[in-house]
Amino acid sequence: MTYLTRATAAGGALLAAAGLLAAGPAHAASRDLLPGNWLYLTVTKGDPASGDARGTLLLCDPPVGHPHAAEACAELAASDGDIGRIPPKDVFCPMIYAPVTAHASGRWNGRPVDFQETYANTCAMNARTGAVFALDD
Repeated sequence: MTYLTRATAAGGALLAAAGLLAAGPAHAASRDLLPGNWLYLTVTKGDPASGDARGTLLLCDPPVGHPHAAEACAELAASDGDIGRIPPKDVFCPMIYAPVTAHASGRWNGRPVDFQETYANTCAMNARTGAVFALDD
């Protein structure tokens, strides 16, 4: 499944979860498709156009949908939803170039979130973004 197909499927799932795909009279779409704080997270290995992406929907009220949901939501709460403000972890990462691109889109405290950054490898990404993009079990 390609990144575009996954993103389209995730968007459809969000709309269905919000009840926007149900039959009935037309209503103006809500600014928040889902209540509370949520992010759709993807991690793409190699070139972002490669299609080798993993993704999940992180919900934080309560924390679900992510292998480390509680920790990721706590880190996001501490940085007011700004992934770039999560304090970096003091770890030593190998100097192996295996690029990964992290992307997050969603809403935090009613504000839109759109974050994308490419890191030299998964260790560097996790050191900089904490549990937010740690999508492996």
